[in-house]
Amino acid sequence: MNAQNLVAKVWNFAHVLRDQGVSYQAYISQISYLLFLKMDEERVTQIGEASMLPEGARWGDIRDLTGEALSTRYVKLLETLSKQGGVIGAIFLKAQSEIQDPAKLRRLVGLIDEETWLGLPVDVKGEIYEGLLARNAEDVKSGAGQYFTPRPLIEAMVQVVDPEPHETIHDPACGTAGFLLAAWAHMKQKPRARDRAVYSALKNKFSGVDIVPEVVRLAAMNLYLHGITGADSIVEQKDALLGAGGKSYDVILTNPPFGKKQSYRIVGRDGEIDSEREDYDRSDFFVTTSNKQLNFFQHIMTVLAPDGEAAVVLPDNVLFEGGAGETIRRRLLQNFDFHTLLRLPTGIFYKQGVKANVLFFDKKTPSEEAATKELWIYDLRTNKRFTLKERPMVRADLDDFVACYRSGRRYEREESERFRRFPLDTLLARDKVNLDIFWLKDDALDDPDLLPPPDEVAAEIVESLETALASFRRVSQALSR
Repeated sequence: MNAQNLVAKVWNFAHVLRDQGVSYQAYISQISYLLFLKMDEERVTQIGEASMLPEGARWGDIRDLTGEALSTRYVKLLETLSKQGGVIGAIFLKAQSEIQDPAKLRRLVGLIDEETWLGLPVDVKGEIYEGLLARNAEDVKSGAGQYFTPRPLIEAMVQVVDPEPHETIHDPACGTAGFLLAAWAHMKQKPRARDRAVYSALKNKFSGVDIVPEVVRLAAMNLYLHGITGADSIVEQKDALLGAGGKSYDVILTNPPFGKKQSYRIVGRDGEIDSEREDYDRSDFFVTTSNKQLNFFQHIMTVLAPDGEAAVVLPDNVLFEGGAGETIRRRLLQNFDFHTLLRLPTGIFYKQGVKANVLFFDKKTPSEEAATKELWIYDLRTNKRFTLKERPMVRADLDDFVACYRSGRRYEREESERFRRFPLDTLLARDKVNLDIFWLKDDALDDPDLLPPPDEVAAEIVESLETALASFRRVSQALSR
């Protein structure tokens, strides 16, 4: 059975559980638990490896059970594994059974048991899981889409950044680990990675953070199924904005959460929600703000190693917002070589109406002379129309950008209709150092048929109203002091 058919087979059962009130994301969590248990058993029986799991919490302990005995043992098994460390602790983080009907649980166990997962190539297993995550992201109501960056975009970003096997890769908002996996796939194909020692060390070059326990579980399982295994977990559940503990990274690839207002829940050691954090007073931040993208931006600028490279997906407001935004942009141009900006089209994210960009910049040693000499902007937005289903973005849509980028040969760049160069003095002369720059004529202004779909227009209106309302609230708060 090929990967596509397996995805369909595993996913079809999700609709049965959906009728019971089990969300798609909860379903994938249950699949993750059972897949890990089954593959652990296969490693023992087929390869002769020692089990990674404690006695009493293995596949054989639930495989042949039915009824209440199955449900009871499964709950106890999850409780045991949620207390483990390393990759097991990450996959079974806060694990609990979401399937109340023992018959449905029995069917799901049978579904997993009838396949030999270890015999499937790593790429096939990864493709199956990615297929489930993609389907889950389509369920907008579950909110899972915010953690799913379009894979063609991720692949293009990794290709142009071109990380080497000796470099450390980090994602402070890793979601389901899409960036880490793309970097892994790219780096292991490098000539240097053919050396056994280099290849072995490569698996320890990746790290990621996410604040949502369910997402950390999906990321850990995704990495495991793609062959990135080890005693320690690559991803951890924490608030990245609290700091990196003095760590720095050679390459940062990330798409921080959408939305301007900081809305993170701070989870205490006991697992309870302590508070809602509005802003972060960090000594290594140069401005205090409640805008979460700007805070992530500062965090990335701080933890990027000297001469390190970053590729970050950020919304338009980061390019033009005054106050803290202007301060951060000036710091970016001064201390970093902000060399490339990719204006992304709308219709590629699961949240409608999002206008975002990819910022590519290198960290330089601070000096009186600005590190940025010129910014090259590629406009993939104007007169480009994408939708999630009828016209999804594919990797070929980014070919021209990749070609224009000239990875490793940026000095050979040439201007084109969609790719323009802007010297530093031009950028600094703009009001509030506004970097939201465009030059192409939007044909939709003359042709109504080219206008975005109504739901996208509505989403943009809502976003604008929410932004205005947030501004009014700040003014009101200031006047009441």
